[in-house]
Amino acid sequence: MTQAFVLGAGIGERLRPLTEQLPKPLIPVFHRPLITYAFDHLHAAGVRRLVVNTHHLATAYDVAFPDQSYRGMPISFRNEMPVRLETAGGIANVRDLLNEEPFLVYNGDILTDLPLEPLIRAHEASGNIVTLALRSHGPALHIAYDAASGGVTDIRDKLGTGNAGTHLFTGIYACSPAIHEWITPGKVESVIPIFLEMIRQGVKVGAVVLDEGQWWDLGSRTQYLSAHAALNGMHGPAIHPEAQVSSEAVLRRTNVIGPGAIVEAGVQLEDCILWPGARVVAGARLARCIVRSGVTAAGTFEDVDF
Repeated sequence: MTQAFVLGAGIGERLRPLTEQLPKPLIPVFHRPLITYAFDHLHAAGVRRLVVNTHHLATAYDVAFPDQSYRGMPISFRNEMPVRLETAGGIANVRDLLNEEPFLVYNGDILTDLPLEPLIRAHEASGNIVTLALRSHGPALHIAYDAASGGVTDIRDKLGTGNAGTHLFTGIYACSPAIHEWITPGKVESVIPIFLEMIRQGVKVGAVVLDEGQWWDLGSRTQYLSAHAALNGMHGPAIHPEAQVSSEAVLRRTNVIGPGAIVEAGVQLEDCILWPGARVVAGARLARCIVRSGVTAAGTFEDVDF
């Protein structure tokens, strides 16, 4: 499976005001756009061509990927205008770019290192139209999974099975080209009703449980901060070499300071994230704060996004 559709059109309402400056998949994680972790993950699994949908602040992708490629993988961008088409609508909208071949779908706002190879093998061996990557633990156990059949039997009890869910849907799944026959082009629609209709009609929606590695949905500031704390030191230095941090600043716990960011004398930071070009002025005291690019933070604050 050598191609993937990465969802980049999310608005990121729960992350505002951060997503007023960048689309959610482009927010920096250890000085890199979040979506590049998905690209690396897919590349390691054998993907060699990427398709990405865009909508909110679409031109930011032109800045992040000026030659429309990443690590030698060409990226085909498809902007959804005037409305965002949701997941199923997004898949239909890029059908021509997927060449009627199998593909992986990967939510652009997750950060994970779960193994993709078992998902690909399970999908290819089963002949399923779709195979979901699940986890048996997490914040939202909405998928009813039957281990005996290897399939999904319900989602949030929408089919009235009495099973509200046993597993977490990771936002990663493998699709055969036949998925296109279940989707209405131009319709704003999530994939969840599609999966439910397939189950209702007796078509197996396959799944594989992948509990290895770590998984975060970075759709909230709490998860965004938590992921940085958990990954500290694993993806390069927390303080970028091109950041300017005064020797008279006090940094406690995990602070991630991007290139060109400035931390002046007397500043106290605790569990903060400074985007590239952010500035914290002398005497400021910030805890669990996020300072966007080009923004200056001053004063004493906790849990504030600048």
